[in-house]
Amino acid sequence: MEVYDLALSTAELHAAHAALDYADHPAPSDEAPFKRSLANLFTADALAAVRGRLQTRPSAFGLRPGDFDGGSRQFIEEHLAPSNLVAIGETIRRRQGRPPVDHLGDEKALIRDTFRQFAADRVVPLAEDIHRRDQMIPDVIIDGLRELGCFGLSVPARYGGLKPDDHEDSLGMVVVTEELSLGSLGAAGSLITRPEIMARAVLDGGTDAQKARWLPGIAAGEPLVAISVTEPGTGSDVATVALRASPIEVDGQWAWTLNGGKTWCTFAGRAGAILVLARTEPDASPPHRGLSLFVVEKPPSRAQSFSVDSPMGGRLTGRAIPTIGYRGMHSFELFFDGFVVPAHALVGEAEGRGRGFYYTMSGFAGGRLQTAARACGLMRAAFDRALEYAEQRLVFDRPVADYPLTLQKLARMAATITACRQFSYAVARTMDAGNGQLEASLVKLIACKAAEWITREAMQIHGGMGYAEETDVSRYFVDARVLSIFEGTEETLALKVVGKALLT
Repeated sequence: MEVYDLALSTAELHAAHAALDYADHPAPSDEAPFKRSLANLFTADALAAVRGRLQTRPSAFGLRPGDFDGGSRQFIEEHLAPSNLVAIGETIRRRQGRPPVDHLGDEKALIRDTFRQFAADRVVPLAEDIHRRDQMIPDVIIDGLRELGCFGLSVPARYGGLKPDDHEDSLGMVVVTEELSLGSLGAAGSLITRPEIMARAVLDGGTDAQKARWLPGIAAGEPLVAISVTEPGTGSDVATVALRASPIEVDGQWAWTLNGGKTWCTFAGRAGAILVLARTEPDASPPHRGLSLFVVEKPPSRAQSFSVDSPMGGRLTGRAIPTIGYRGMHSFELFFDGFVVPAHALVGEAEGRGRGFYYTMSGFAGGRLQTAARACGLMRAAFDRALEYAEQRLVFDRPVADYPLTLQKLARMAATITACRQFSYAVARTMDAGNGQLEASLVKLIACKAAEWITREAMQIHGGMGYAEETDVSRYFVDARVLSIFEGTEETLALKVVGKALLT
């Protein structure tokens, strides 16, 4: 428990640091006080939470009671005072929920506005129907994103993508992901995560021929792609993957036959290519050195189940897993029954054998950062709906937004969203500079937990209507629950990634 608390506290303090750095950035006179008030409020909340955890078991963290006698208590009391929260809430009402300036710069602001408009025009009108009827994402959304080059955000320009050839652009990816998730997590917000993971794996480990073959298609969204790592018996423990890939000879040519099951393979139905992590060296020590990556090509399917026969032999079957939320992309169980793929399906071919774990991990850091951005978009959507409803709904002849408790809720929600957004932008910039692997896990940890709380508060502000399926906030609530599970569960990140890094 101490390691978990240490990891969570570290994430909160990093987010507070990002919020305070953001508040220090020069801003117009009408923006600066609002930025500062939100940053101070989140920092006070974070300090109070950290103190609460550490004070209950100081010896477990190598602390003494006197270590808590610093100036943080006064800061916490000042900025968590009910009158301060009410004042911030009233400012939010006057601004009609408009967030403070984000300092993204002209280029990223243009990207933000473009995808925000796309989400409003193409995604939002369809999002509720996709969720309620458990539909596949319609072509009007996917084709529109193809036209915008969305699937090529992580593919270098020399291969037909939008990423500059000479540097990374994680910040652009974060901005796009956040805006699409503002429209809908399930119907748009996750569409570019899988192309990023696959593109990074191919860029890191693929041969020149493989890069030329696969990257232009990924960039164009033809084919759509999926990532298959998780297995029923492994979960987040990627190193113990058991799906077996064995070399065989077919008609005088070397090939690989895949045998075993996978689960939680999102978008496997619509995908025309699946990046599969398989064990090629069963006796490797340590076990993660025996893993390799394969690009398995298949016909796209719009059905809830599919069956594909390889022209070289064997069969791949898939079945969609019913879920309470995050609908639109659908996650599949897969079973490979002697499914044969050609030798060039192995990423890196001979040089890539046993390197799959490393190629996968390079993409997972970006996936975790993207998940934090998805959480930020979802939080913003929930906050906007909550404020709108609070202004319209009358209770005892007064709008819900008039009540001090509502104002305090709105203030803390806005402060949390601001801190998580700024933390995600800061991590993106750090990753673009070649670092940020640990920070990507930290921002996912805090943003995904925050999304669950924000969507719950949005439901509470709606009262009984928040529990009705016909309101957007009920969808936001069930969608938020998945964020702390996929791309590395909350517990795995805290104990095995963040905690391990902090204690070694």
